[in-house]
Amino acid sequence: MKKVSIALLVLCALAASTAPAFAEPPKDGMAIVADVLFARPVGLVSIVFGTAMYIVALPFSLPSGSVETAGQLLVADPVKYTFCRPLGDFDYKVGQAQMPKAQ
Repeated sequence: MKKVSIALLVLCALAASTAPAFAEPPKDGMAIVADVLFARPVGLVSIVFGTAMYIVALPFSLPSGSVETAGQLLVADPVKYTFCRPLGDFDYKVGQAQMPKAQ
């Protein structure tokens, strides 16, 4: 268990430190601190929760043909927000999947 905890901590530290090389640095250092201490851990929790919800929703989304949309909204978007967003950039917009229009 200790090895898993250390590996997860290292993975989180590496993921949190990756930002696009040409991104503008945020003007507020406190935004980076808040991002690392609060937003990224909440993002990790949302990935786990979204994955669980995706698995629960799978029997319902298979017949309706909305597996891809459910996967995008419940799993892919939280992953992009947590791991692809530059540190401290809370205005970053993740490309949301198009919801099917009611007929």
